[in-house]
Amino acid sequence: MVAIGLLCSVAPAGCGLGAGPSIGEVGLTVTRDYGSQRLLQRSDPDAPESETAMRLLDRNAEISTRYGGRFVESVNGIESGRPGGRSHDWFFYVNGVESPVGAADYELHGGDRVWWDYRDWTEAMRVPAVVGSFPEPFLHGYEGSSRPAELHCLGAGTACGVVRDRLGEEGIGLADGAPDPIRIVVGPWARLRGDEAADLIEQGPQVSGVFADFESSRGNYALELFDAEGDTRSRMRSGAGLVAATRYGEDPPTWIVTGTDPAGVAAAAHALNSSALHDRYAIVAVSPQVTFPSAPIPVPLP
Repeated sequence: MVAIGLLCSVAPAGCGLGAGPSIGEVGLTVTRDYGSQRLLQRSDPDAPESETAMRLLDRNAEISTRYGGRFVESVNGIESGRPGGRSHDWFFYVNGVESPVGAADYELHGGDRVWWDYRDWTEAMRVPAVVGSFPEPFLHGYEGSSRPAELHCLGAGTACGVVRDRLGEEGIGLADGAPDPIRIVVGPWARLRGDEAADLIEQGPQVSGVFADFESSRGNYALELFDAEGDTRSRMRSGAGLVAATRYGEDPPTWIVTGTDPAGVAAAAHALNSSALHDRYAIVAVSPQVTFPSAPIPVPLP
């Protein structure tokens, strides 16, 4: 199973094996409740060549496992369980992409950012990609290989230039026509919804992993915001933008910068930065043309 932090039955870090040469710097973030509370953040500037996602966590936190060491039971005393009858477990991402293998088998590379999050997965077991490790995966790729970034603009207007500038500020280069790129699609939802990766959003969080959806009414779109239980808590009819990531099958992840209308797309484009996205699964940005400027809203809503 991809989603849950599965660990293979190997000895924990510090079992006496030589560390070997360094792979460079790797980062570790531990949060809970869809990133709403940060519990731990570490950076190892000299990670050993033998480093895995499990060893990095084990060296920096108190963990327990079950099922023969194949499942992360707890991190620093926060345990898997069913509080309130809802399933909560530990999940991990590397460079914002859900791992296809267990943490003990995931060998890290220089620049990798590992993010563990304890969350309610009753409504969405799989969340294949998240935005909270930006500028990853554009700088170091995912699953051990780098990937080109490709920008697609569909009726985005000046917002596309803003996105291009934001990527450039992070040192992210763009390549057109390269094989298997990580795509960034930018434009109002009416134009993006035909894209097979973007269209997953309209199928709900259990399919896309995104706790937001666009609702059509007489040719216009409203943006619905869900909480972790999948209930609609807010509906925005104009000037609302969304920055999210999805993944169609085993394709590279697709980043989506969209909105209810051009003002919403512009708000989303301006929110494409490390500060706004850090530790977030997805965010909603609201245009100052509609309301007073405010910080981006994380989804699912706390």
